[in-house]
Amino acid sequence: MKLFCYFSLTFSMLCAASAWGQSSPSRAASVFDSLPKTKEIDQAVISPDGKQVAYIVAGELAIIPVGSGASRSIAVEGKLSLRDVSWSRDSRQIAFLADFAGDIPAAQVFTATAESGAPVKRGEIKGYAAMPTFSPDGSRLALLVVEGIPRIAGPLQPMIPLAGVIDDKVYEQRLSTIELSTNTLTQVSPADVYIYEYEWTPDGQSWIATAAHGSGDANWYIAKLYAINSHSGEMREIYAPKWQIAEPHISPDGKRVAFIEGLMSDEGATGGDIYVVSMSGGAARNLTPKINSSPSSLVWTGSDQIMFTQNVDGKSGFSTVNASGATVQSLWTGEEFVGASASASLSRDGSVSAVIRQSAGAPPEVWGGPIGKWRQLTTVNADAKPAWGEMRNFHWMNGTTKLEGWLMLPKDFTPGDTYPLIVNVHGGPSAACGSHWDAKMMGFQSAMNYFAFCPNPRGSYGQGEDFTRGNVKDFGGGDFRDIMTGVDAIIKQYPIDTHRLGLRGHSYGGYMTMWAETQTSRFAAAVAGAGLSDWLSYYGVNDIDEWMIPFFGASVYDDPAVYAKSDPMHFVKAVKTPTLILVGDRDGEVPMEQSVEWWHALRAMNVPVRLVVYPNEGHVFFKPADSRDYFVRGVEWFEEWFGKASAKP
Repeated sequence: MKLFCYFSLTFSMLCAASAWGQSSPSRAASVFDSLPKTKEIDQAVISPDGKQVAYIVAGELAIIPVGSGASRSIAVEGKLSLRDVSWSRDSRQIAFLADFAGDIPAAQVFTATAESGAPVKRGEIKGYAAMPTFSPDGSRLALLVVEGIPRIAGPLQPMIPLAGVIDDKVYEQRLSTIELSTNTLTQVSPADVYIYEYEWTPDGQSWIATAAHGSGDANWYIAKLYAINSHSGEMREIYAPKWQIAEPHISPDGKRVAFIEGLMSDEGATGGDIYVVSMSGGAARNLTPKINSSPSSLVWTGSDQIMFTQNVDGKSGFSTVNASGATVQSLWTGEEFVGASASASLSRDGSVSAVIRQSAGAPPEVWGGPIGKWRQLTTVNADAKPAWGEMRNFHWMNGTTKLEGWLMLPKDFTPGDTYPLIVNVHGGPSAACGSHWDAKMMGFQSAMNYFAFCPNPRGSYGQGEDFTRGNVKDFGGGDFRDIMTGVDAIIKQYPIDTHRLGLRGHSYGGYMTMWAETQTSRFAAAVAGAGLSDWLSYYGVNDIDEWMIPFFGASVYDDPAVYAKSDPMHFVKAVKTPTLILVGDRDGEVPMEQSVEWWHALRAMNVPVRLVVYPNEGHVFFKPADSRDYFVRGVEWFEEWFGKASAKP
């Protein structure tokens, strides 16, 4: 049985088993364990002809018709977990990856016909692989490969602990090809360049890609757009952005590239404006200036038309934009979370789509059909019913700034009673809360009979790029005031016990939790997950320091003042709030040392504080036992201090 250790206010180090079976479970643990369990749907991709959807549920692959008919499974020998499925241009084949179990990544590459589903092994990768796609003529597969890396690639994963002589060893993610006639694997892109996203050109002779030299985790923030010869690997720069770029897609005639550019704080959490640039290079043109939403994915659906998904005021939306005239037309907007699972989730002509649809009241399922007229295709979570209260899209004002977020009512809400309120600050900051199935956080809090609030302050997605850039050089300023005015607005409208207010968050949310308790004593308790406490020390120890330049304008060494005014450690003596601190010991995005600093400082100030360090976890906790403990322990902390607040006269 794995043990974890935590530090308490008594200065002693205590250890406890991460399993709860050795003693009577707490109320929080009992409620958490009673919540409905669902299967995770990892991907849903429609065939180019719009007739079938390939989807992955908990590592298992299946294909289902969009019209009618049963799904059929595709399996490989051995206990392998399948992922990253894609279709051939003629809709007759799929390609996918199969991961071996274990901490060191290794995978096999397969193709299968859509009709028989019999898989054919095409290669084996010793390292991390991703994004296999067929060439336009179907003769080759391209895929991203990080050869020999001892961990899964990506900044959220547990980092490799430092030991011995530290050099500049970098594991680059390279574009590689598999010749399907011979199953020959060839690494194509240069050895000193990290490729993030790519797409074949229509003639199959090149790719367009986002890429950067050096460390993949850090340098995504300075990636550029390139054309890469698919045979020689020769690279040609097409565009150097001001902000971050994602979702590169080439027009059907091969002459233009569309992409999303904007202020993004995390690779994979996309938001910005849609731009188009010529394949020959030159200036890029913004197709969506001043749009009051945040586009998140796109695909060409015609020679001059682009369809895109977007966050619209905290809701999901689909729209089109004309690549020449830049005319935006809304197709559908809904309060539920609708994730376009990949750029290939639209048929070739855009008339049919596949989405993973969910909301706070409905678990995720695969849906297919015309946009906004989808038909449910799967029932993998049919038995899951919400065990929490109603979710509402909540709006308020901070001066002249209109704001929104999501408020979940207590499960057993009764008018006339008063209830605790927990404020959940999302990560990012370039991200957003939405209405999705959430049994671990807001659903859990509601089931405990709390109000649960997730605000989208300035810096979030959903209201355009000016809003997303609203916290540049102002962390902890306007965004903090946005959150607090949201709390005040809720208190005016709902029966909140103001003595039982709680605050929690992870990553940027962990930073905001640490910052908030230096600015107010209104919260009875706080839970800071992977929080950032000291900008100066953080700059020197994190693995993704390039993210800070767009938000602060300079490094902490060149402009320490702009960081200092947003630095929790500069104001730590004002903290009175009992604080629980949670972090993975191999977190590269916000290293464990930041949490240790905050714990040390609060302990010195005689503030009730507890630090829990989860071994062999990164920025996100992947082990189910650790994830469970993370959420249960947080609510137990609130229960403890809410009880003490209620006992006060």
